[in-house]
Amino acid sequence: MRAIVAGEAGGPEVLRPEEVADPAVDSHEILVETAAVGVNFIELYQRGGVYPVPFPFIPGQEAAGTVIAVGEGVLGIEPGDRVVTCGATRSYAERFAVSASEAARVPAGIELETAAALALQGCTAHYLATSAAHPRAGDTVLVHAGAGGVGLLLTQLLVANGVRVLTTASTEEKRRLSREAGAAEAMGYEDFAERARELTGGEGVGVVYDGVGKDTFDASLRSLRVRGEMVLFGGSSGQVPLFDLQRLNAGGSLSVTRPSLPHFMRTPEEREARYRDLFAAVGAGRLRVRIGDRFPLEAAADAHRALAGRGTTGKVLLVP
Repeated sequence: MRAIVAGEAGGPEVLRPEEVADPAVDSHEILVETAAVGVNFIELYQRGGVYPVPFPFIPGQEAAGTVIAVGEGVLGIEPGDRVVTCGATRSYAERFAVSASEAARVPAGIELETAAALALQGCTAHYLATSAAHPRAGDTVLVHAGAGGVGLLLTQLLVANGVRVLTTASTEEKRRLSREAGAAEAMGYEDFAERARELTGGEGVGVVYDGVGKDTFDASLRSLRVRGEMVLFGGSSGQVPLFDLQRLNAGGSLSVTRPSLPHFMRTPEEREARYRDLFAAVGAGRLRVRIGDRFPLEAAADAHRALAGRGTTGKVLLVP
């Protein structure tokens, strides 16, 4: 089968298509014919050597496709089932193996490309909206990178729950997309803390969802109301430096959490519930999944360049 292999750490040019053996399937695993692969920042960090991985390395943790074989210990999934996962390894390939417990069935009526675009970012948006913080109907929150894959989905989920959403985005086109997703106001990054306070009558927002990190962290704290919650779920601009916890007291008894997706999908039941909610929302038309770019599998290097350039909106997919 064809797969994308990084022979060593480096830039996008180290990603090359190669012929490799089909993956072996353990007793608890399924083998999937790949329909679409989600491209994520973690793969850029792994390819570049920021996150240590053994080389040669086939990236990929998110994909959707059709089951073609199951291990002898697998129950409830059969060949022919359509599945999606954000817990795979080596999914930049025509076929991939994954533990059956990490996969979810894709309901009829949901395209496999949509499922692949929804898995990691959708489950992230779902736990952010429902579990990592606790905004209530009528509250105002701030979502950074509102036109990104997570930002667009998170905005829609929050608005559906009656939450007023303010967002940031770097261009007017991205701000337009964010408003179309339901944002009450989309602004640039300049002076966003002051603008957020203006839009809340000086009080501040109840929650800031910050996946940008270093460049926005200080102003995000200034955006919060008394007893506000900061959800720091990424660092696309770099990691936040160490800071004095006394700042949380001075800012109004603030709280900060640094969550990650695996801790909110710890059991098959929790994982299934998140996928079930997301697929139901898509099926009912309450959640729109934006696919920003599709690249052939062989063009994985170009997909990495596009994602690193931050000119994309929505999800970047590889299609074998």
